[in-house]
Amino acid sequence: MTQHHLQGRTESEVLWFQRRSFLQSAAAWTAMGGFGAAQAQSRSNVVELVGDATVNGGRLVNGQSVQTGDQIATGPGSSLIFVLGNSSFHVRQNSMMTVERGNTLSAVSLLRLVTGAVISVWGKGTSRQIITPTLTAGIRGTGVYTEIFANQEGRSYFCNCYGTVDMSSGRDKTTSRSDYHQAFWGEVTPKNGRSLTPAKAINHTDEELEFLAQLVNQRTAWQVLGKKGVKDGRGYMEEKDGQRHPAEMPML
Repeated sequence: MTQHHLQGRTESEVLWFQRRSFLQSAAAWTAMGGFGAAQAQSRSNVVELVGDATVNGGRLVNGQSVQTGDQIATGPGSSLIFVLGNSSFHVRQNSMMTVERGNTLSAVSLLRLVTGAVISVWGKGTSRQIITPTLTAGIRGTGVYTEIFANQEGRSYFCNCYGTVDMSSGRDKTTSRSDYHQAFWGEVTPKNGRSLTPAKAINHTDEELEFLAQLVNQRTAWQVLGKKGVKDGRGYMEEKDGQRHPAEMPML
């Protein structure tokens, strides 16, 4: 188990992939042919729902699908795992987000996170974004973790677990290229003149990304490379006379 440091999250939240119910749901999802088959057979694209979730204000019921354009909310102790197109999402408890429609019904153009946290794996595709109150991330095909810290005035955390992401917060912009967890804070008010600051890997695990990638027939960068890097938060704002330099995460 590759455990990441926890801040305000419980171990059971980040170990959801060990639940027997999830493993059974994931196996059934794969056996039935995944999202393509679900679409073709008009089956639900929800892989697993634990507890209560609402879609557009109404309670999500068994067999219902999540569609682009929907607003999703999860209650305490609840979580929702679903697949849209070539992307998969795990919405943590006490979260609210909207998935906005792209150029097709099943394509997400924008994920707007209002509260809580979401882990997502995105296949290759046209312009897509994740937006929180304090940062914007342009997704090119990647696995990422996003969380809003209500107890820090809505400060946003974003980890580019692998892939390429165009990051911006306030006047700060950078392109993050990561094989293994490069993370950022989107500050509510600038710190030392910066709205985008470096962060460490918190509140999510490698295994979570691996399971979400598997749901959409993908593999993480470290699975492809056969080795993991160092998740120490280095890589952003660390080189060349104080200039911001989006270096890749150092590899072992």
